[in-house]
Amino acid sequence: MSAAPVHVAGERLMLDPAGVLHWPARRLLCVADLHFEKGSAFAARGRLLPPYDTRETLARLIPLLRRYRPRRVVFLGDSFHDAHGATRLPPAERAVLAHALADCEAVWIAGNHDPAAPAGLPGQAVEDWEEGPLTFRHVPAARATGEIAGHLHPKATAPTRAGGISRPCFVSDGRRVLMPAFGAFTGGLDVTDAAIASLFPRGGRAFLLGSERLYAFPLAGHGAPRRHAPEPALRTS
Repeated sequence: MSAAPVHVAGERLMLDPAGVLHWPARRLLCVADLHFEKGSAFAARGRLLPPYDTRETLARLIPLLRRYRPRRVVFLGDSFHDAHGATRLPPAERAVLAHALADCEAVWIAGNHDPAAPAGLPGQAVEDWEEGPLTFRHVPAARATGEIAGHLHPKATAPTRAGGISRPCFVSDGRRVLMPAFGAFTGGLDVTDAAIASLFPRGGRAFLLGSERLYAFPLAGHGAPRRHAPEPALRTS
């Protein structure tokens, strides 16, 4: 996979097509909206879903932790689907996650779904996390600069000759990065929705997740995508 660079607050950040953000200068990896144990939360309310979402999400996350070997992992909120999700984590999945985090510092940012620290897992729980010129938080602030945020699960539809292709995406305008949701059972909110468009009034770029690379296209002011085909994002080896 080839990550694409963006610059926010003078810092070079790498956007990975798998949906995580890497800050090489700080050896920091950031991931948003895992929503572990969403399936079991739905099952408790009588809505049966396949009970494998946590396993599938971990199967995507663990190789990225091995690849980047971060010093710090920032979980950007809604890591669990509800306040009791960590207590429902199956023993095997709990052991895998705890082992993967043993050699790094885990920072669990509070989300609207999981406002408390995950029980029985390493790391510290915070409302937000400030490091250097950047602030990591769950819900994006209206006029923030130097912000990395999640919560909104952005997706975009890229025009192609074969019709529109809708994928989760990063969104950035040099002031902030809005992260895609990482969890297996997470949906998405289109970048033209007012909740996202209002954060990028001067436009920006959407970076659609691909299997091996990101595909970028510009967003005009108020989040309206310009109608030409996306191009592979600038990448580094």
